[in-house]
Amino acid sequence: MSLSINPIRAAHLLWILLSPSLLLAVPAYAQTAPVAKDTATGPIREVQALEKVRIVGRVAPRTVTFLPDINGAVLLTGKRTEVLLVDSVGANTAQNVSRQVLGRVPGLVVAETEGSGFPSNGIAVRGLNPTQSIEMNVRQNGVVIAADPYGYSETYYLPPLEAVERVEIVRGAAGLQYGPQFGGMINYIMKRGDPTRLLASEVRQTGGSFGLSNTYAALGGGEKNTRWFTYVQRRAQEGWRPNSDVLQTSAYAAVEFDLDKKLTAKFDYSLLRNRIHMPGGLSDAQFETGSQQSFRARNWLTSPWNVGSLTLDWRPRHGVVLQSVSSVLGSSRALVWRNEVGGPGALDSPDPVTGELVPREVEREAFHNVTEELRLLAGHRAFGVPSTISAGVRLFNGSLRRQGGGEGSAKGDFDLNLAAGTYEYDIDYYQTAASVWVENAFSPRSRLTITPGFRIEGLRSRASGYTDTTFVPQAKQRVVPLYGLAAGWIASATTSIYGNVTQAYRPLDYSALTPIGGVSRIDPKLRDAHGVNSDIGIRGTLLEDRVRFDVGLFRLIYDGRIGLVSRTAEDGSVFTERTNVANSLHRGFESYFEVTPWAAGAARKNGGTITVFNSFAFVDARYTSGAFLGNRVEYAPKTVERAGLTLAGPNTSTTFLASYVGRAYGDANNTVLSEDAVVGQIPGYTVLDLSATARVGRNWRLEAGINNLADRMYFTRRTDEYPGPGIIPALRRSIYFSVRLAP
Repeated sequence: MSLSINPIRAAHLLWILLSPSLLLAVPAYAQTAPVAKDTATGPIREVQALEKVRIVGRVAPRTVTFLPDINGAVLLTGKRTEVLLVDSVGANTAQNVSRQVLGRVPGLVVAETEGSGFPSNGIAVRGLNPTQSIEMNVRQNGVVIAADPYGYSETYYLPPLEAVERVEIVRGAAGLQYGPQFGGMINYIMKRGDPTRLLASEVRQTGGSFGLSNTYAALGGGEKNTRWFTYVQRRAQEGWRPNSDVLQTSAYAAVEFDLDKKLTAKFDYSLLRNRIHMPGGLSDAQFETGSQQSFRARNWLTSPWNVGSLTLDWRPRHGVVLQSVSSVLGSSRALVWRNEVGGPGALDSPDPVTGELVPREVEREAFHNVTEELRLLAGHRAFGVPSTISAGVRLFNGSLRRQGGGEGSAKGDFDLNLAAGTYEYDIDYYQTAASVWVENAFSPRSRLTITPGFRIEGLRSRASGYTDTTFVPQAKQRVVPLYGLAAGWIASATTSIYGNVTQAYRPLDYSALTPIGGVSRIDPKLRDAHGVNSDIGIRGTLLEDRVRFDVGLFRLIYDGRIGLVSRTAEDGSVFTERTNVANSLHRGFESYFEVTPWAAGAARKNGGTITVFNSFAFVDARYTSGAFLGNRVEYAPKTVERAGLTLAGPNTSTTFLASYVGRAYGDANNTVLSEDAVVGQIPGYTVLDLSATARVGRNWRLEAGINNLADRMYFTRRTDEYPGPGIIPALRRSIYFSVRLAP
């Protein structure tokens, strides 16, 4: 037996394994602190006076950094975090190209479906399912923006990245502070008005391939104790594939008031209105002959979204924060389509007998929920050592009305009206949840912080209505305790070691309460999926901030995955049952390096920087029980690597990004090729992107770029439902050009 080793991969692995020991040996002098403290909330340790530091030269531009141990009213000691500064990344924000903006997060997998009917490109990490970000806790300004975080965690709305200042990510250990989902929390922080200007404006117009026209306009400012920001975005595109045109309007308004020196109030509101033409999925044979094809012309979707929130931030004294976030979501999703019966091979053609098209199916969903999240953070002394406690309460009440199977028109336009009769099913779902959590950071040594914590959630799910089956509504009530322990060690003035072990769970969604078809049942013992997330790693900066890094190992235990199994009744009849079918284990390592080998001095008029970055993850995600024992988990590529180069001058910047994602499977059987396009392999792919920015004068900025520079034909998703069924192709090569005015 012979063993072949790729020398490049071997060198990369060796570097990752040796990095922690090498970095621990770095001297602690002439460096800056690796993790900033939120001075407004009070440090975990006692205040120490530091010598003045004089910085000379041009500082390397920051694109990726880490969240502080104390972030507002949240404790993050010992947790793996990332912060992406959107304006510094060098990416196509006009089209929300997630692999460019978020690609520096190690192991991030993107379901690139927006061009084929899913409104947002879903994401996942560590071998989890990226579809609509269902295994991430997705937030905007700290407010959950998914339809229902407990019963329907799909994300249909994402803010335009043109209006986002930064993106914060906390991995699986986020479960105690933010709630369910194995993948952790992602938080889109919106831009704020400039408090030094009464009125500041920004206008950006973008055009590009396939009829792209994107208009973005923003206003903001501040005076005395008030700060405000608002934007409107209008995007239209004919689409790369036939029948894939999109029309979308997004808007946002926020205003902040300093009611006094200790109390701040903020109100914000987000709006989305869209109309999406869905070109349908492809079979493997159709994809190979041309991924641009479309065999569906009558499929449409809309997902109007409304989210409002009121945040009160009170800091009665140094080291104490009390924060209240009240939010309301009123949104919906509706589609009319020629459904999945027959798969992508069943062409949408007129009936040979009647000469008429088959009537389409209409589905509607309406989401309403109210949430109150109250957080307290306070510095204190416990057992004679400096400590910080973070505690909170979350109350949630949500509902979903789901209607489907209604006969729509046989036309081809965007028509959601029923042609005749009623819906095949009409069900109301209700979810209430109450959560309490506490974490306390102890500092028994000047460099060591230990943070134990727990969270308890009580949930009640119920349903009522009718379906085309014998429908017996099930109510589920349960109490879910979660425990965790994290630790952080300051290894040197610019490096720190983090580690954590945290329980996590994924709640039963609403489909777990509803049988599918006449021969489907729900296991009365069906339970939420549970597991454990753990991390250990080292991060920081070196060489006067010219090298930034985060290297770590992870292990995710995922018990009680939910799926369908075939069973035989006492009378010999066969039925399917939705139950907890298997466990899986996800483990691997993640690394991010960003190196600025050359930065010109500030005294040089034409000074600039060169930055090289690499985001790499190896993920081994396999089933450890059940019928698929030993098989790889769906949508879990072993290798995800993104590498790039940024050249930046005083007025110009160019970023080149190469993204490689290894092969994965669309089903737990690990099918390589099948006549059914719903199952099969998802081949690995490499995509190249190029973007550039130039400032002209004080107020103008020009941006341009090429997405998928090499015109690679690939796909990231197979699906048995909309926007398919079948393979959902990713977009081929396209260009864009933006003109931005910010006087």
